[in-house]
Formats: sequence, structure tokens, C-alpha cells
Amino acid sequence: MPARSKARKRALDVLYAAELRGDEPVAALDAAIAEGEGPTNPYTEALVRGVTEHRTRIDELLAAYAQGWTLERMPAVDRTALRIGAYELLFVDDVPPAVAVSEAVTLVRNLSTDDSPAFVNGVLGSMLRDRDSLVG
Repeated sequence: MPARSKARKRALDVLYAAELRGDEPVAALDAAIAEGEGPTNPYTEALVRGVTEHRTRIDELLAAYAQGWTLERMPAVDRTALRIGAYELLFVDDVPPAVAVSEAVTLVRNLSTDDSPAFVNGVLGSMLRDRDSLVG
């Protein structure tokens, strides 16, 4: 598995666990790093910090693009993968947009329901279509 794919999986683990525990993701990340249990890939840290920093905007967009689904109703793994994918799609310049979508789909393919890959692909694909108006 490529290093960035591993970093995305680890970022999903950190964000997902923090949400389930009601912890602040960056504080959980910093605590794990301080205890020597943190991620070894700096991209994991960048993803956790970036998703957290832009979460309000990301969640607004996900709520708008996930037709018929509220964020609360989505499986937590899907919601977290969508946040990572949306962050990379909109805020990370060195990740091609199609890669951001594909990697988020791969995360849920391996970790969530049978319907999750199509759902995540649909939401992020729609955001990709409108990307220029979303990042401007």
C-alpha cells in the first residue's frame, strides 16, 4: 500500500476514534504523538489537522451534496472518509482531484458497507464536478 494511502487510513482511524469518543481530533492526535503512538507519516498529521480546521465548510458541503442523507445518518466511517476526501479535493493542491475521490472510495470499500463506495463516489464526484465554484 502506498505511503499516502496508509496515511489516509491512519487519519481516518484518528478522526473516527476521536468522533466516537467525543474528543477533539487534533488534541487526540497530539496526545498520541506525545505518547509515541502517533502516526509516523507527516501526511496523516496534515490530514487530521486540515480536516479539523476546515470541518465546518466540509460538513456544509457534504450536507448539501449528500442528497437525502444527513451527516448524522451516514455511517461514521463513510462520514469520516468523505471529510478526508472533501478536504483533499478542495484544500490540498498536490493531490489530483480524481485521486482524492478514488482514495476515499477505497477507504470505504475496505471498511464500510457494500453500498458505501457508490455513495462516497457519488457525493465526491458531484463535488468534483463543481470544484471550481467551491474553492473560489
